Amino acid sequence: MTDKEKENPQETDIQSKPTKSDEKLEANTIEYKEKQGILSKKENNELHTGSESTESAGDGIAPPVGPSEQSASAAGTGESAPEIPASGAVQRPDRAAARSAAAAEAGGTAPAAVSGAAPTEGAAAEDGGDKAKAAAEARAARAAARAAKTAAPAEDAPPKPPSPNQPLLDRLVEILKGEVAGDAVDEAFINEIDGHRPFVVIRGEHWVRAAEVFLQHEELQCGYLRSVSGVDLGNQLEVVYHLLSIPLRKEYGVRVRTEREAPSVPSVSSVWPTADWNEREIYDLLGIDFPGHPNLTRIMMPDEWVGHPLRKDYEAYDPEV
Repeated sequence: MTDKEKENPQETDIQSKPTKSDEKLEANTIEYKEKQGILSKKENNELHTGSESTESAGDGIAPPVGPSEQSASAAGTGESAPEIPASGAVQRPDRAAARSAAAAEAGGTAPAAVSGAAPTEGAAAEDGGDKAKAAAEARAARAAARAAKTAAPAEDAPPKPPSPNQPLLDRLVEILKGEVAGDAVDEAFINEIDGHRPFVVIRGEHWVRAAEVFLQHEELQCGYLRSVSGVDLGNQLEVVYHLLSIPLRKEYGVRVRTEREAPSVPSVSSVWPTADWNEREIYDLLGIDFPGHPNLTRIMMPDEWVGHPLRKDYEAYDPEV
C-alpha cells in the first residue's frame, strides 16, 4: 500500500468501487451491442450469468429466463411457455402499456385490454371494418336525404320568380301572331342558361315572313344574324338562329324544326345575307335542304362524299377515313 493510500484509505476505497452510473453505462453498452449483434463471446456469457440477473433485478427489470427454466416453469404449470427472443433481450412494455399503468395509478380507468404487444392484425382489420361500415352508413344516409328532397311535393317549394325577360318574350309572341299568323309560334320559352334569352319555335311555312318582321319591326330591329346552327334531335332536325338588335340592345332566339326523312327549312339568305354560308354548312353536314338558297352546294365535304357526317345515324362509307 502506498503512502497516499495509507493517509486516505476512504478515498482509495471509493475510487476502487464502480459507481452506479458506471454500472448503468456498462449495462447500456452491453444491451446496445446485443441489439446490434456485436457481443463478444465473453460478454454474451456474462449477460446470462447470475450476477447479471442480480443487477437487472436491482434496476427493477426482470432477469432473462433461460430455456431450461422456461421449460421447467411450463412443466410445473401445464401451460405453454412464452417465447423468448433468441438474443436474450429483455422486452420492455410499450408506451401504451406505460400510459395505461400510469392512468390506473392516478385513479383513472385503464383500457379493457392492456398488453405490451402491438395491436394484432385481427384488431386492426376489425378497426378498419368498423370505419368502412360507418362510411357506408353515412353515404346511405346522404343518399336517402337526397332522395327525400327530390321526392318532396313541388308545392312545398317556393314559387320560382319570373324571368326579367318574360315581358319581352310576351311582347315578341304578340307581335309575331299579329304580323305573321295566329299559328306562327308553336312554343315560347325563356332560356335561362343562355342569359334568359327569349326563344320562340316558329313553323317552317311562316319562317320567311317571321324573319322579315324580326328585321323590320320597330320594336325588334334584329338586323344582325349572329349565328345559325343545325341540331340532330334524333326523331327530327332543327335549325337554331341567334338574332341581335344592335340599336335596341336586345337578343332573341328562333328554332325551326323539320322532319327527319325529308328535312327542309326555307332559306333566309334574302333577309340576312350572312345566312348564305351557314345554310350551306348545315346542308353539307346534316342534309337539311334550304329552298330559296341561291347556291346550295357542299362547302366542307367533297361533292362525291356519301352521307352527312353530323347526323347521329351517319355511317362512314369508308371506315378508315
